[in-house]
Amino acid sequence: MTRRTALKSAPEPAVTSLLTRHEVLARHLPGLNSRWLAECRTAALARFQEAGLPGRQVEEWRYTPLGALAGIAFQPARLSPAAEVHALPTAILPLDGCRLMMVNGGLDAALCDLGRLPKGLQVHSLAHVLNTHPERLEPWLATSAAGPMADLNSASFHDGVLIHLAAGTVAETPLHLVSVGVAVDHPVDFHPRVVVVLEDEARATLVESHCGVVDQPYFSNGVVEIYLGRNAHLTHVKLQDEAPEGWHVASHAVDLAEGAAYHATVLHTGGRLARHQVRVRLRGPHAEARLDGAYLVDGIAQVDDTIVIDHEAPHCRSRQLWKGVLDGKGRGVFQGKVRVARAAQKTDAYQLSRALLLSPQAEADGKPELEIYADDVKCGHGSAVGALDDAALFYLTSRGIGRAEARRILMEAFVAEVIDGVEEPAVREALAGLVRRRLGGMG
Repeated sequence: MTRRTALKSAPEPAVTSLLTRHEVLARHLPGLNSRWLAECRTAALARFQEAGLPGRQVEEWRYTPLGALAGIAFQPARLSPAAEVHALPTAILPLDGCRLMMVNGGLDAALCDLGRLPKGLQVHSLAHVLNTHPERLEPWLATSAAGPMADLNSASFHDGVLIHLAAGTVAETPLHLVSVGVAVDHPVDFHPRVVVVLEDEARATLVESHCGVVDQPYFSNGVVEIYLGRNAHLTHVKLQDEAPEGWHVASHAVDLAEGAAYHATVLHTGGRLARHQVRVRLRGPHAEARLDGAYLVDGIAQVDDTIVIDHEAPHCRSRQLWKGVLDGKGRGVFQGKVRVARAAQKTDAYQLSRALLLSPQAEADGKPELEIYADDVKCGHGSAVGALDDAALFYLTSRGIGRAEARRILMEAFVAEVIDGVEEPAVREALAGLVRRRLGGMG
């Protein structure tokens, strides 16, 4: 029998270039005296070296191969001259809350606003914790995020944020985490890491804003690890509004204990290529996860949202709702999978994706999946792609509304189901305003 060797997921030069840069970068990473962290980084680097950049041969990456990254000479931001941002970018959401600012993956204390942190809520630079008390992160860091890009992050991150809420803590105002990409003289890559821990009965709202201040290529490869204790509740909103030449890859891992609730909303409005990957594990009974998303894509941009929800305990509930509006040669991908373990009886899960195509050259791919091993469940999914409703468009124009305005109204109403689900009023209004402005330039 002839033994076949598996194909590499990406061109070998791309992986070689990344590994060569990493040899230099590794000497400048935090926590060099921590044995467990060194072992973690070494293992992650070995896994990435074995897998390479994911390409079409990897099923969950077949719509969004990353081989094109090999053609851009990214340099590690950590080894480049310090990027300076002297004011908040105008692109970020105008929110009244505690602000955290990361520039090229590093926390910028001068632009942070932590004066209103409630008692019981701690926020620290990840690099500072790893250099002073690395054992504090051992239970959480790199224990749940998986995959080749998460491994590349684990081997390469130089900073990030630790957010920790003590049991029973309620954060009344949102935490706003802003990540800015800055490439001045040459393309840069950076690997921000965020760890969020809510102990039992804690509640908070976390908003992420991702943007760039120049139109130079940069590559943000972030990881967010979230741990929710018993009956904890996290509202998590993410705005991906990277610069036109920004490459954005994010791996989120969320673990829910008994009775915990996680509600996430993601909105894509920018970037050259964006990949948002989430894995949610419902570990305790009566946990609940709701993930909503919308993408507004035109030009040649591409957005890929890949969601996996693992029901591991009985009496849990999950919902996924995704909406997309695509123009030009834009491409949108939604891959949603629900896995129900044998022990997860009484599971209630549903997922739905819908996309509007405004151009014959635009493309939307939907791939909902169910993998069920329990026998007492209620699960379903749906997916649809189409154009604007001609009858609704005629109705609006026949009442004196201009065609362009009528199209915008219909597109806004289509996306509104996602935005209206955001619980925090100020965040919801800010997102609705952004959607309105963005759709005004489409169609």
